[in-house]
Order: sequence, then C-alpha cells, then structure tokens
Amino acid sequence: MFKLITTAGQARRGILKTAHGEIKTPFFMTIGTAGAIKGLIPDEIRQLGGQVILANTYHLHLRPGEDIVKDAGGLHKFMNWKGPILTDSGGYQVFSLAKIRKLTEEGVEFQSHLDGSKVFLSPEDAIKIQHKLGSDIIMCLDECPAADKDRDYVEKSLELTTRWAKRCKDYHSKYKTKALLFSIVQGGTHADLRKESAKQLTEIGFDGYAIGGLAVGEPNKVMYKMLDETVPMLPEDKPRYLMGVGTPENILEAVERGIDMFDCVLPTRNARHGHLYTSQGIVRIKGEYHKEEHFPLDPECDCYTCKNYTRAYLRHLFNAGEPLSLRLNTLHNVAFYLNLMKKIREAIGQGKFKKLKEEILAKI
Repeated sequence: MFKLITTAGQARRGILKTAHGEIKTPFFMTIGTAGAIKGLIPDEIRQLGGQVILANTYHLHLRPGEDIVKDAGGLHKFMNWKGPILTDSGGYQVFSLAKIRKLTEEGVEFQSHLDGSKVFLSPEDAIKIQHKLGSDIIMCLDECPAADKDRDYVEKSLELTTRWAKRCKDYHSKYKTKALLFSIVQGGTHADLRKESAKQLTEIGFDGYAIGGLAVGEPNKVMYKMLDETVPMLPEDKPRYLMGVGTPENILEAVERGIDMFDCVLPTRNARHGHLYTSQGIVRIKGEYHKEEHFPLDPECDCYTCKNYTRAYLRHLFNAGEPLSLRLNTLHNVAFYLNLMKKIREAIGQGKFKKLKEEILAKI
C-alpha cells in the first residue's frame, strides 16, 4: 500500500497505492470541499500535475447527499475525476462550526449552516457516508480542539478521538473494499499528549496516520516542535499526513520532518483574494504598482496564466471583478503548489532536499 523509495535525512519519497491509482509522495491535495475546485475543472488539475483531490464528508452529506452521489456512480464519476480522492470526515467542522454543534460520546450534532436543521454525525455515520461517496482514503471522525483549550480539555478530547477511531475501524472493517482508513493524532500543543495519542492510535493500527489540530492559531515554531515530538512515534512504513497545512515554508519544514501528505485552502482561497504565490514571494495583484508591469506574474512558472498574461492584465481583471480573474489566479496558485511538490520529490530523490529548501526560503 505504501512503499518508501528514498530518503534524504527524515524527508521521504515514496508511492501510496489506492484503488484509483498510485500517488507519488510527498504530495499536496487541492481542496474540492463540495466536489469541485473553485474556478477549475478536474482535467486542469490533472494537467497541472495534481494527483489527488480532497472533498468533505460533512458538506457533501448536507448537499447533495451521499445517496445521490452513490446513485451517480460515486464521487469520481459524479465530478468526473479519475484519480484518487481523500475525504475529510467532518472532524474539522467540529472545530470550525463549534458555535453550532453539540459534542457527545456518541458523536456530534450540528445545526446545519444551510437551513438550521439538526444533523447528527457519529463515527459510524462518517465511515458509512465516505464509503457511499466512494473515497479512496477515508478519515476517522475526530475532535479538533481549538488552540486556546486548556490541557484538561485537550486530554479528554484526545481520549474521545481514540475511542471514535476504534469505532471507525470496527465499522470500516465490515466493508470489503480497497479504501484506506487513516486515523488522526490530536493533543493540542502538549508534546506528551501528542505522543500518547500517536501511541494509542498505532496500537489500534491504521493504513495511515494524520496529524490534526495544528495550524489552528499556534505559532509556526510550536507546530514544528509538535511535529518533532510526534513524527518519530508514527510507523515508518505508513504514510504521514499533516492536515490543513499550509504555506510553502510550512510544507518545506514538514517534509524535512518526515511528512508525506498535505492539504490546504490557501492556494485557492488566496487566489480569490488576489494573493498570488511566486518564486519571489507573494504578489498582491491589486496593487497600483502592478498597473504597468507588462511581464509575466512569475518568470520561473510555465503555467497557462504565466505564459499568456501579464501582471498588468491580471491586476486589471481582479480590480474589474472579472470572473476570469478567479480562474487565472487559481490556476497559477495551484500550479505553484503542485510544482513545488514536484521539485521536492525530485530533490529528495537526488539527495538535494536541504539545498532546495534553503534556495526557496531565501527567495520568498
């Protein structure tokens, strides 16, 4: 299922096998929360080098509903994506929708953000929904505590996440499927709790292990410290997934610590706000000083946007509110992230990851 090819220090290069194809690691998952990447079609993601898409269990459960997706032939056919799909379990919504949910031992009750109706999600429900969606990588339901929660709360949350993970595995085992099941390490910013969570989950045994509850407001140096403490506790022969991270710097630092998988809304969300990633750092395209810059956004990028349009034109589109701005900006930002991961894989294979990291961070 997961094969390591080469290492450079703790940085790893490998192959993750799924029902819908192999994924070269380390990799970044473009976010398609409701079964779509805002502004792009699946074929464009594939052409940019995208290997896998992330969709969300909670949002697809609310709309259009997992039964409709299943009747359409599964999420792959529904959205016309032929590659692997990972679905988040709804655990992040336990954090992000904290004001409209109620947590119990049995699961979590949400007040739908669409119409106010009550929606209950148990660990078993989360697994069942993801199987109906046809996910290649299924995530256990967990609780992601906010960064400001005290130690006592985080410790109880960790134990709940472990109990839910066991229930998820028990329910998942009823399905005769090639879908992979990942659990999620929690523990806030407490190193000993992170280690304990990893220990409990590895004793249960999963196809892969995610690290959740980071990049939720804590400083970068704290996140890196938690990775330093947690990653050595995870099996070397299983993929490691840092959820919701992050900036190019975050990704480079995490790869150096042995992380294989990433996802984040930043490339697509920032594209909609005119914050564009380049080899020289972020360009805020609406700025007046870009008005007469009749040259490509990033001279080191060969995406469609950079090959065909200038900074001046991109600024014009953004400030005019043209829909084309969303597409061109998103296409570039996604290309930047996917190309970054390709460079990382190549550098690890050549034993030059540390040099690549230093070169990129020196520019941005």
